[in-house]
Amino acid sequence: MSETNDTYLGRVDSPADLKKLSVQELEGYCDELRRFIIEQLAANPGHLGSSLGVVELTAALHYVFDTPHDRLIWDVGHQAYAHKIITGRRDAFPTNRKLGGLSGFPKMSESPYDAFGGGHASVSISAALGMAKAAELKGEKREVVAVIGDGALTGGLAFEGLNNAGASNTDLLVILNDNHMSIDPNVGALKEYLLHISTSRHYNRFKTRIWDMLSGVPRLRRLLQKTGNALKQGVLQQSNLFESLNFRYFGPVDGHDVGMLVKVLRDLREIPGPKLLHVLTVKGKGYKPAEDNQPLWHAPGRFNPETGELLTPADLSAPPRFQDVFGETLLELARGNDRIVGITPAMPTGCSLSIMMERMPERCFDVGIAEGHAVTFSAGLATQGMVPFCNIYSSFMQRAYDNVVHDVALQNLNVVFCLDRAGLVGEDGPTHHGAFDIAFFRPVPNLTIAAPMDEMELRCLMYTASLGRGPFVIRYPRGRGTNEDWRCPLEELPVGKGRLLREGRDVAVLTLGPVGRFAAEAIERAAAEGVSAAHFDLRYAKPLDEEMLHGVGRRFSRVITVEDGVVQGGVGSAVLEFMERNGYGCRVEMLGIPDEFIPHGTPAQLHRLCGFDVEGIYGKLMEGR
Repeated sequence: MSETNDTYLGRVDSPADLKKLSVQELEGYCDELRRFIIEQLAANPGHLGSSLGVVELTAALHYVFDTPHDRLIWDVGHQAYAHKIITGRRDAFPTNRKLGGLSGFPKMSESPYDAFGGGHASVSISAALGMAKAAELKGEKREVVAVIGDGALTGGLAFEGLNNAGASNTDLLVILNDNHMSIDPNVGALKEYLLHISTSRHYNRFKTRIWDMLSGVPRLRRLLQKTGNALKQGVLQQSNLFESLNFRYFGPVDGHDVGMLVKVLRDLREIPGPKLLHVLTVKGKGYKPAEDNQPLWHAPGRFNPETGELLTPADLSAPPRFQDVFGETLLELARGNDRIVGITPAMPTGCSLSIMMERMPERCFDVGIAEGHAVTFSAGLATQGMVPFCNIYSSFMQRAYDNVVHDVALQNLNVVFCLDRAGLVGEDGPTHHGAFDIAFFRPVPNLTIAAPMDEMELRCLMYTASLGRGPFVIRYPRGRGTNEDWRCPLEELPVGKGRLLREGRDVAVLTLGPVGRFAAEAIERAAAEGVSAAHFDLRYAKPLDEEMLHGVGRRFSRVITVEDGVVQGGVGSAVLEFMERNGYGCRVEMLGIPDEFIPHGTPAQLHRLCGFDVEGIYGKLMEGR
């Protein structure tokens, strides 16, 4: 459906325009907004299901609150498309996730309505408390609202924020968007607890009736708020978790009834102190294919909006994705070693641990959005002789750094960390680029850090790590490899040993990981122009192949390193340190991610932007010719 046929969508370019609609008209606007999101994402892929689930909630929030004066913080942020469209970015929305266009997540520099940047889960409550406390200290009258999903609420930081906010008694509204989903279905005791309180209809009907009856008696309403815990204990024979943390709990309410949401939010706006509104929503709401298969339609790629047919189906003849090679290989290893287990923080489909999970569910553990716990849980398993393969996206591993250092590396435990999405990931942008893992892990004693150049090396590195090598990090990128016939025999790759891929005399090119393919093509082009480059695949960032590097230092006056990670502190820095330490006079030129946050765009665009695509490496080889 095009905007020209809409009644309301084209009339709303700001929350002020939205407020001109009646509450009844809001329903029609939400229908049009939902169709607009579906049409846009059918042609320009992004996060569909989560955004469809909060259309009514988003409209109600901007209708009731005075944004951007009032602060609205979206946890994770992949549900913020409706928010962006309402806040003046409808016409620019076709540029979403494209180079130079809108970010797929809230971004403070993009709009004053984006009160806090998003991309990683569980941060909203802590950030909102900081804003609310600042307003209190400055004497400002400002409402602060944090919207957090039930999946993100499993993260430890969310509980830290709740605990501190409840103790502070600061004026703050937390909205719990409960759809029983992250990317995959939620897991854990909290999921069961939320399901329980959301189905305690007798209590909620009773509480709602009392609240409505006392709407004209503010003193009695305040008394009811103060005695809320006692009421709940009397009716339910138990206390509410949130009320135990000194939050006034309201709900659950239907997150798709925009009229009810407006009414409830207006009431809550007048109540001081920390409050939590429990909202029940459906991920993918209003689009049947997305409701029926919520994991797939979290971010489905291009599709036909009329039929729900995916327009980029899997090409069975194409090389596999690195994540699927991980999943298939882990299953193969686990079949041969009953001590191998798999762990992931809420990403079984995203990292393909689901392949093993379907066949060996008792040996796979989805721990929820809790990276630090995933690491220390793996450490506990390792102390008892198990071999944990802990798969965490590179950018999310940043949140578990202390756990790796203190709980795994210090104790030299055999935990295998598989860092999916290492390097530049593309359209998700700077919140998701796996840029820093080599640099932040390289100084940690006992760690082995490896990166496969192709799918076969990934298999063999996983096998090598399973043999009891202590803490072992394997980083690999998002996307597909290059080999259709990737099921090679499993063999041990000696730790700390690289390989010579091509002889040369003028310059040495040292690469780590799949960027070696870019270098190989650039070296071939340079050879046609008379530049003879030797190509070395380091394979390990730590320990380095010192025998190989001594040979490079003795033979070459010029060395180029290439990595899909930050240059500062990366493997190029390690090579430079080695050459300096051993007195070699060669000039080391490092290609990789520069000292800046890289925007969103296609991986090819970003590799070019950072200067380590084929053309960038070729240009570096040809300098001085």
